[in-house]
Amino acid sequence: MEEGRKRLTARRKFDLYLETRAKDANVGEILRRWGVHLNDLRQIESVVEKASVEALTTRQAGARKGAVSAAEYGILERELAEKDAALSAIASEYALLKKSERSGSLGRLNMSMSTGRQGKG
Repeated sequence: MEEGRKRLTARRKFDLYLETRAKDANVGEILRRWGVHLNDLRQIESVVEKASVEALTTRQAGARKGAVSAAEYGILERELAEKDAALSAIASEYALLKKSERSGSLGRLNMSMSTGRQGKG
């Protein structure tokens, strides 16, 4: 829009857009009443279309990526708890195995040192 004319807010531009989209709307009369040129309307239409497509794309992507139902959430929460418990059990078992391995090696080393013989692994 040109400098001398009143600037329209985003809401007013959208109202203008909607008014020109009405069935049997006289676009020329609407533009004169609003003090807007056809090129300005085309720019508004372009922005509205781009914003609409972007909003719809973002919404659809969000629905696919992160949204789950309450039932799904409960199932996922239980699965996570089960996996957490299994991982904890495996970590404990691993720690015990490492401890017994170290104590077994030290026991054989101490035994071979006291007898003067070298034992096999």
